[in-house]
Amino acid sequence: MSLAMAVTAAAAASMVAASPAVSPPCPVALVHAKFAQAAEARTHEAVTYNTKLVPTSAVVVAVQFLGKPRYGHEHGHRHEHYRMHGAAQDAPSGQGTQSTPTGTPSTPSGTPSPQGTQGKHEGTSVMVWLHGAKANHTFGVHVHTKPCGTMPDDSGPHYQNMKDPKQPSTNPKYANPHNEVWLDLTTDKYGDGHSVTHVNWRFRDSEARSIVIHEHATATQKGKAGMAGARVACIKVPFKGTQG
Repeated sequence: MSLAMAVTAAAAASMVAASPAVSPPCPVALVHAKFAQAAEARTHEAVTYNTKLVPTSAVVVAVQFLGKPRYGHEHGHRHEHYRMHGAAQDAPSGQGTQSTPTGTPSTPSGTPSPQGTQGKHEGTSVMVWLHGAKANHTFGVHVHTKPCGTMPDDSGPHYQNMKDPKQPSTNPKYANPHNEVWLDLTTDKYGDGHSVTHVNWRFRDSEARSIVIHEHATATQKGKAGMAGARVACIKVPFKGTQG
């Protein structure tokens, strides 16, 4: 079984752990890729702009599900971290220790949660597995609006369900994990990390095109909300939107 198939199966199983009678959701977008140099962005799904933090030997799996996840306990926004040690084909068991990574973002108190483009089946779940990145490091990870390119900024701004009229957006009313897709993760001593999140809306068609990995955890304070330092890597993801 390939890594992509294995982690997808494990993810789907974890999403219905509390309700075994419910059929696991099917992924609508899935990418399994090894990082390439930025100059190869046109022909590769994943590229790195900083090989010290994300080397070309690193591997990423990104999965999108439509619908509301079914966890043992739901918090609306969930992050997980696990160790995936060994060969790239080794599948994660899905039974790793759950934790909240250092720097995991949260919505500032009193910030409204936009409910704009909601889907019939209650939103979107996105998962990322990173293998072989810099060990014991916290990365900011977000969905962006454009595909990866040879330059870090080619992926455009963060995707926002309710668009901030002022760009770049650093207002926590808009730059928060309920209005954007944040997937901050912390790697373990092997350089492996995992993050999962759910939002109560669907992407607008063709407006979410990539996942960008940033150099440090995402800030939440006013004037810096959503900022996570330099873009160190990027993954092209064919996200599905309101039309499914």
